[in-house]
Amino acid sequence: MTITSPHLGSSKAWTDAQLLFALEEVVEKELNRHLKVAKDWMPHEYVPFSDGRNFPGVFEDGEAWAADQSKVTDIGKIALVVNLLTEDNLPSYHHEIASLFGRDGAWGTWVHRWTAEEGRHGIVMRDYLLTSRAVDPDKLEQFRMAHMAEGFESDNRHSMLHSVAYVAFQELATRVSHRNTGHQSGDPVCDRMLARIATDENLHMVFYRNLLGAAFELAPDLTMQAVRDVVVNFRMPGHGMPGFERAAAQMAIGEIYNMRIHHDDVIQPVLRYLKVMSIDGLGPEGMQAQEELGLYMGGLDSEAAKFDEKLAARKARMAARGRA
Repeated sequence: MTITSPHLGSSKAWTDAQLLFALEEVVEKELNRHLKVAKDWMPHEYVPFSDGRNFPGVFEDGEAWAADQSKVTDIGKIALVVNLLTEDNLPSYHHEIASLFGRDGAWGTWVHRWTAEEGRHGIVMRDYLLTSRAVDPDKLEQFRMAHMAEGFESDNRHSMLHSVAYVAFQELATRVSHRNTGHQSGDPVCDRMLARIATDENLHMVFYRNLLGAAFELAPDLTMQAVRDVVVNFRMPGHGMPGFERAAAQMAIGEIYNMRIHHDDVIQPVLRYLKVMSIDGLGPEGMQAQEELGLYMGGLDSEAAKFDEKLAARKARMAARGRA
């Protein structure tokens, strides 16, 4: 597609390779900013190892897992498993972004740094779950094997711009999911651990959000189309894990992640920060994408309102039963 860039002052057909090269300086700037504000932390410092004890196996004195051994709430357990299994697919995520963004220069440095930071999340969450006996360790490993054996292919692997747009929203979605899981977990230790992870995810979101902003300046029409496509077709990366649909429904009712949260706390903040709906000077296809994005967001808000009503009615019914 041919677009007119307000900064280059000429018509330019952008390829992924050209965009990667054009954004390299922005990536380097954002990488340096990230490294200045990101704080290294130790996963073992967030895990209550003194609460741990052996499971049956090579240890003859091991104690079998039981559901009542953990203080974590039921919804907290469900969300923790979903969040951890999502993190477990890190090798596939690394392959996806390394293939798209490359392993050289600032792009490559970022890809490896991001992978290293994300790796800590899986380490600390698994150590916490096993030490606190929050979930059945056998089932957790069976789920991990099944999920990873399926592999992962991004819906946006066909386009560098679509991939940047997706992770700008997805990193914030992950941050929100971790933070709300901590709040609903019933365990202050879990809450602190997930707050630490959420801080990392927020920094990752800022990196990609700022990169997306730079893409809007270079190729506004293409970027607008990518944002529209990503928002309209958004799926969390863990959608292929065993039992995801049921777990997602429970997390929605438990107010960890649902349509209202998705609209208010994930999509809207990114669109608002980048002023996506007020970008002007777009060509016909960019204007169409912007209009369609606005219509979709209006529909999403309406659907979220319906969900809010159903959730409020459910809470009222449960409260009435509790008083009976």
